[in-house]
Amino acid sequence: MNYLNNNTCFCGNQKNYEDCCEPLLLGDKQAETPEQLMRSRYTAYVQKNAKYVYQTYASEKQAENPVNEIKEFATSCRFVSLSVIETNSDENKGVVEFKATYFYQNLYCVLHERSQFIKEQHQWRYLDGIIFPVADIKVGRNDDCPCGSAKKYKKCHSA
Repeated sequence: MNYLNNNTCFCGNQKNYEDCCEPLLLGDKQAETPEQLMRSRYTAYVQKNAKYVYQTYASEKQAENPVNEIKEFATSCRFVSLSVIETNSDENKGVVEFKATYFYQNLYCVLHERSQFIKEQHQWRYLDGIIFPVADIKVGRNDDCPCGSAKKYKKCHSA
């Protein structure tokens, strides 16, 4: 896993990782907004930190999402980018719509989701989301990488 631009955070915020998601993943700080939690969860997936992803599910959803399955998904993917489309919240619930791009084997995938968050014991937690269908793109070794780098896939994100 490589950092972007001098340790810029994986979540797409233009902050350094140390000032953005790292304090959340280390447990030194709690997310102040649903967007901040969603960004930290994305970073946890990039880092294969299944325990953090599990811990930030709403308690009623944790049994449906065991750590080993989270880890298996995170390990099978090569995450590329995150973009936040819309976010809004009140004191106890919030919504974040986003697109996360990743490679699964030789497929370029986009997860477009409208996620719901709730507060449990004064902490933001991911409840569930609506996933919008997006067609996966099969990528050949000599194709241009769909990440936008202007490099060939084999020189960019190929496993």
